[in-house]
Amino acid sequence: MAKRGRNFGEEPSPEDKKPLNRDSIRRAVSIFRFIKPYQWLYALGFLFLILSTGTTMSFGLLIGQITSVIQGKSAFTLNQVTLFFVGVLIAQAVFSFFRIYFFSQVSERAMADVRRATYSKIVTLPIPFFEQRRVGELTSRISADVSQLQDVLTLTLAELFRQVATLTIGTGIILYLSWKLTLFMLATFPVIIIAAIVFGKFIRTLSKKAQDQLAEANVVVEETLQSINIVKAFTNERYEIGRYSTALAKVVNTALRAAKFRGAFVSFVIFALFGGIIGVVWYGGTLVQGGEMPFADLLTFIVYTTFIGGSVAGMGDLYAQLQKTIGASERILEIIGEDSEVDAEYQPSALPLPVQGNVIFDDVRFSYPARPDVQVLKGVSLKVDAGRKIALVGQSGAGKSTIVQLLMRYYQTNEGRILVDGRNLTDFNITDLRQNIAVVPQEVMLFGGTIFENIQYGRPNATEKEIREAAQKANALEFIESFPDGLQTIVGERGVKLSGGQRQRIAIARAILKDPAILVLDEATSSLDAESEKLVQDALDILMQNRTTIIIAHRLATIRKVDTIYVLREGQIAEQGTHDELAHREDGLYANLVKLQFEGGKVMYNE
Repeated sequence: MAKRGRNFGEEPSPEDKKPLNRDSIRRAVSIFRFIKPYQWLYALGFLFLILSTGTTMSFGLLIGQITSVIQGKSAFTLNQVTLFFVGVLIAQAVFSFFRIYFFSQVSERAMADVRRATYSKIVTLPIPFFEQRRVGELTSRISADVSQLQDVLTLTLAELFRQVATLTIGTGIILYLSWKLTLFMLATFPVIIIAAIVFGKFIRTLSKKAQDQLAEANVVVEETLQSINIVKAFTNERYEIGRYSTALAKVVNTALRAAKFRGAFVSFVIFALFGGIIGVVWYGGTLVQGGEMPFADLLTFIVYTTFIGGSVAGMGDLYAQLQKTIGASERILEIIGEDSEVDAEYQPSALPLPVQGNVIFDDVRFSYPARPDVQVLKGVSLKVDAGRKIALVGQSGAGKSTIVQLLMRYYQTNEGRILVDGRNLTDFNITDLRQNIAVVPQEVMLFGGTIFENIQYGRPNATEKEIREAAQKANALEFIESFPDGLQTIVGERGVKLSGGQRQRIAIARAILKDPAILVLDEATSSLDAESEKLVQDALDILMQNRTTIIIAHRLATIRKVDTIYVLREGQIAEQGTHDELAHREDGLYANLVKLQFEGGKVMYNE
């Protein structure tokens, strides 16, 4: 089962606060396995990076050479040296173009693979995973965290190599020019390194906290847009804007705190390095005056000292970026490392024996993973023969929906067995099992595309003719063809452009197209007007023909003709029988429910 994530907005956990170590670096580096398919492109980019860095490092020597020409101490003319300088600049421009081009090829393709792998993992994870995480958090992982990785692949790694190469090559050159002056300059480095360790710890903690708070802000947006009708019905636009603004304020405050540390660190490094350069100029001047060093070498030394200073100053920010990347990669790898319940590569094939639809619950006991101390089902046993219809009745929390969720294998039973055609549910491939079950819920969820796409969702390889036939059987084709765009009509987010009855008939058409052996109806007509209810009920009658049907009953009038009614109370089957048998049972639970609904004004029992 997935681990419960830390609540957004809390102080970072000790795990967040720990400094870079071998394990965290190893986990972060493992994300770069996505680069492997593009290793040759990456190698080309790296080659041009080396060439680009090499041409950059030659500038100091060229400036020294020009100085020697001006002083008359060189065999070359000023025009020759200048022309060579221009050639180096052109080469630098070409090398830089190809470096950026090849690294961008790698980063764009590799990050598309990371996003694909992360999304593929998310959609194949079991229901308990989604109960412990919010949608905004998961979308933030695919967007913000992956974007951070992309920045590193495109810019940070290249810059890190450039800075390290500049530091190494530059130090070698200045050692050759004057070891005395080099030792004088390097005396400032230990102070900078200690500062990098201290500041880096705070920067990493605050950066990761800012990422978490940004994910929290995304959650607010996600929830608001998903429930926009409720927001507007309660005129809570101002409240939601305030909620989002509060979340953003936390992000800004944390990011600004991190910026203060980064700014203080960079400022300190710049002050220390350029203060050192001033010292180098002073000490180098004394060496030139004493005849120990030519002026051209001093000028070259100063140029390379500037290069080295810039590389060390840039490393502080690169270090902070790498720390942020490690946090992002850990969050992505945490998702990728979860155990999937569905194999996305599995190609369903025809079962040796097609599912007939015989369903048996044998002494099933169950508690939800989030509430292991509360037993929802307490020894439920029921049977549905193939092609028969049963109804589950009971007050909210009695366990009706839980029975269906266990049949769909959204959860595993704690005790007891569930059999389909005599086979234990766990013996089925989960994809094969769910392809033989269709659910028509009370609140239909449609995707934001066309009517055609929403019906086709029942069987993605269905033809337009088959989709029209399914719509016809669902009493939906008439209203579909009344739209100017017909099947290509856009239904809007969550089907907002269609009425409740129209959405229900689209859902029924989708189920007809799927042609399941087992059908689950979550009282699909309970919230419709009389005309829509008749159309939907007629469509349901067609859908239920020759299928094992389980109805979660909220309105008892709709289940009079089922073969068996199971009345649940507190996770147990309290009564079972036909409508006539149970309705006339004196002081029976079902009889009391009938009286409440038909004599007391149709009280609804929803779950």
